[in-house]
Amino acid sequence: MTNAASLLQKLKELNIPYFEEQPMTEYTTMQIGGPASVVARVRSAEELILAVKAAKELGVRFTVIGNGSNVIFADRGFDGLVIVTSDMKQYTIEGNLIKADCGVSVTRLSVEAQKAGLAGLAFAYGIPGTLGGGVYMNAGAYGGSLSDVVISSICFDTEHDTIRKIDFEEHEFSYRHSIYTKNPNLVILAAMLELKPGDKDEIAEQMSGFIKSRKEKQPLDLPSAGSVFKRPLGYYAGELIENCGLKGYRIGGAEVSEKHAGFIVNRGHATADDVRRLVVHIQNTVKREYAVNLECEIKYID
Repeated sequence: MTNAASLLQKLKELNIPYFEEQPMTEYTTMQIGGPASVVARVRSAEELILAVKAAKELGVRFTVIGNGSNVIFADRGFDGLVIVTSDMKQYTIEGNLIKADCGVSVTRLSVEAQKAGLAGLAFAYGIPGTLGGGVYMNAGAYGGSLSDVVISSICFDTEHDTIRKIDFEEHEFSYRHSIYTKNPNLVILAAMLELKPGDKDEIAEQMSGFIKSRKEKQPLDLPSAGSVFKRPLGYYAGELIENCGLKGYRIGGAEVSEKHAGFIVNRGHATADDVRRLVVHIQNTVKREYAVNLECEIKYID
């Protein structure tokens, strides 16, 4: 990586924890990916902004991830800086409002909301991602999504070196989409959620039902990147894939889950190339059998 020494020196001066040549298998739920030149584990919005600025100033490629639950890194790795936000864990609850760093687990927020007697986040219980990743892709489950509760977010505009507040309307939320998915210059720092008062026991019961359903229907015992495909209009991706007889179909170490065909699991030593080829095979098969185009939900980082 060009300017690697300068970047390491800068991160050291800024007192930002960093690691060299880190395999991305350790930073993604799919446990796939070659080494990143440098991984920085930021602990605050200030450190996140400083890390981004350092990379920009030195002309170093960078990408920002949370828990790595919806991403797959290339087998050759990432020639640049990977900024990990999962150590950004600050949040506050005031009345019906929750303000949280981008690195806070959405499952953690769901739990804390229940404890505070706040309804509206039960759907997020069990989602493996962070708030930043969730807002980025408008994550959702069981009929709920973050667009139901997010009222604003704070981001760093890397193009103009400014901190911006994004109000609800500006997010352009739709299914698995937000202003962030189409604008790579905006890095999410935090978000504000507005919930409603609710009965703690009722919320807990709802959450218990959701996590039970996840355990019964999803392959939580094997590494995956979550649901692979967006839901096609009028269909369910998993059902189409299953109807094509692809459950258990394997390329290398990547396999269409026997438990839920909408998931690809790492059966051991799967590569990013295995997953890519399996995704293409699934898409081609479903297209041939049902004339439906499956759009990939997972983000590939080369």
